[in-house]
Amino acid sequence: MTRQLRLKLRRPVSYARSDFVTGPSNAHALAALDAWPGWHTGCLALVGPEGSGKTHLARDWAARADAITLDRLAPAVAHAPGRPVLLEDVDLGVDDEALFHLINMAGHEGGGLLLTAKTAPVAWPAALPDLRSRLNAMPVALIEEPDDVVLEGVLRKFFKARSIRPPKEVFPYLLRRMERSIPAAREIVKRLDDAADDEQRPISRALARQILEGDTENLDLFQG
Repeated sequence: MTRQLRLKLRRPVSYARSDFVTGPSNAHALAALDAWPGWHTGCLALVGPEGSGKTHLARDWAARADAITLDRLAPAVAHAPGRPVLLEDVDLGVDDEALFHLINMAGHEGGGLLLTAKTAPVAWPAALPDLRSRLNAMPVALIEEPDDVVLEGVLRKFFKARSIRPPKEVFPYLLRRMERSIPAAREIVKRLDDAADDEQRPISRALARQILEGDTENLDLFQG
């Protein structure tokens, strides 16, 4: 019954800036996005590791800029002239001709282009020499690996989404021992929630230790 009630209380996903956890590791990216519409050539690449918040910030920018979001696999370039455009996961591959035209159109009146990826534009595949030169010169807004401020903030956010209020000592304990990534923070919160339900125990530092030490024991088995 506890599990069912908790599921009903979960909140829908929000891409509002107010729901984004800020800290030193993403301050540069936030400043670059807020410089819109003053981007050089109208383009910006938002780059960061998996789960770092690229989509959150990109969707927030798209809402504020009244941008259209194009499909990476079939970008409808004909819809882009005179409009800001969002194109995500560009490092996974986009048609060279389409990307070249989008970059060129971004500098025209009313245009703009925000691209997201895990790697910098210099590493993206590009067979067209003119596209290669534009990617090499593209401004980059980097989201770095999360710092303690961001990690604690996302832990609190993930706990809140499950209607959980753990004791305050749980957070410094997790921060000193967990993998330094937002996907890892999401997984730890899920595992703590599941373990608390399965064992009918409150979430505590002792339960966090049990979860994390279990990870260490499993790692030792694979490395032995």
